[in-house]
Amino acid sequence: MIFDPSSLNNFLLIAAAWGGAFIAAFWLSLLIWTYRDIRSRVKDPLVRILAVLVVAVLFLPGIVVYLILRPPQTMEDEYQHMLEEEALLQAIEERSACPGCGRHTAEDWIVCPNCHTKLMKSCHACDRLMKLPWSLCPFCGTPEPGKRREDISIKEAVQSVEIKDLEDTEELDDISDEDLINAL
Repeated sequence: MIFDPSSLNNFLLIAAAWGGAFIAAFWLSLLIWTYRDIRSRVKDPLVRILAVLVVAVLFLPGIVVYLILRPPQTMEDEYQHMLEEEALLQAIEERSACPGCGRHTAEDWIVCPNCHTKLMKSCHACDRLMKLPWSLCPFCGTPEPGKRREDISIKEAVQSVEIKDLEDTEELDDISDEDLINAL
């Protein structure tokens, strides 16, 4: 077998061209990957440009430097984490707490089992639970015994007050709601 130095030279030239093309494509793909990655992690355009320049100038050591210095989470991950925190805080805030001892209570408890503070009361008409400050049952509309209904509608006020002096409806429209309530 005859060794031809020109064929070896051609082979090395082709291998060097393929190697150079591979390294150029690898360098370009690292630049594109760096740009896409930093774009998902940072909003600042100057930081994006600097990250791509570090990889462009330093090549493989630049990608190592970039991987060390880049933010650990993407903006989407941070947003999802923030939403999870807000949901947890909202779930914690929605849980009712005893005004006496501050421990968590269920919505349908009448008395706190820890400090025996009264949490709810029963409606006398429908036996459904009401909050303590309520003087009117929101389910059946009956007032608590011994208390007046504070939320009297205008229609009920007009019916309960005797209006003898007013003969037509135009004069009735001139009366304010406060005058009707004060007339009670």
